[in-house]
Amino acid sequence: MHDVIIIGAGAAGLSAAIYACRRKLNTLVISMDKGGQTILTSSIENYPGFKKSHGAKLMKIFEEQVLELGAEIVMGKLSNVEKINNNFKVHLTNKEVYESKSVILAYGKVPAQLNIPGEDKFFGRGIHIYAIYDAHLYKDKNVAVVGGGNSAIGAALILSKTSKKVYIIHRRSEFRAEQINVDKLKSLKNVEFILEHSPVEFKGDSKLNALVIKNINNNEVKEIKVDGVFVEIGYINKVDFVKNLVEINEKNEIVIDMYCNTKTKGLFAAGDVTIIPYKQTITSAGEGCKAALTCYNYINNKTGPVIDWTH
Repeated sequence: MHDVIIIGAGAAGLSAAIYACRRKLNTLVISMDKGGQTILTSSIENYPGFKKSHGAKLMKIFEEQVLELGAEIVMGKLSNVEKINNNFKVHLTNKEVYESKSVILAYGKVPAQLNIPGEDKFFGRGIHIYAIYDAHLYKDKNVAVVGGGNSAIGAALILSKTSKKVYIIHRRSEFRAEQINVDKLKSLKNVEFILEHSPVEFKGDSKLNALVIKNINNNEVKEIKVDGVFVEIGYINKVDFVKNLVEINEKNEIVIDMYCNTKTKGLFAAGDVTIIPYKQTITSAGEGCKAALTCYNYINNKTGPVIDWTH
């Protein structure tokens, strides 16, 4: 039984973990990635204390602080959250279940899914969403990138430096990404474009070993042998796994009060997943801090006055 489970490991989630650990709460972080959308930013110049930094570098420092303070980070996809009496059960798609006295939702916008067979089974075991973190796992191996935007092309460029072969799977004949980067990829011998195709299934045993794709023009299906696939098709607001526990607005954002409380006692939310304006790394970090301190008050002083932290 954890004191708090934090869903998400971006600026809000990791900040919440830092403050929760400093208050000696038994803290578990569950996330599909480490760093959130901040790691996609190549140059951050507006985060206090950093004149200029790569987003991934900044988030790596967040992660190191969290681990040094004693939190555990588990990689996984959330299936649903349920409240049973005064506690919570957090279910993952791989059937693992974790229990806690409280939960902080801090997962921001989540990577869009393909929703095809095998996607849940092989997530983290061949399917990834951030090449900047996981490209090193596929040195001298065959990989595929799904998508046609800047994040997909950027991922392919990263992977092309170390992977033996990089397939780019895109359902259209043209790309939304900047042409200069597309041209760079076209000049590389270890990159192959497979256009006007869509993924239809992930296959493998204990780990992914193949991607099945379909030609959108004639429905012809073929199988590509790969060791890993990076799904880079954008981000969405997703609340279905907590929809019975929270109130949402017209944008599918979670409604919170000024202390990060949702409508359910013991369930808090912070960062881009909520109604707060100005979706910035620094605002998410601040909201994560606030959610953790509110959570501490909830666990240790449920019926008393709010403890303010002015020092």
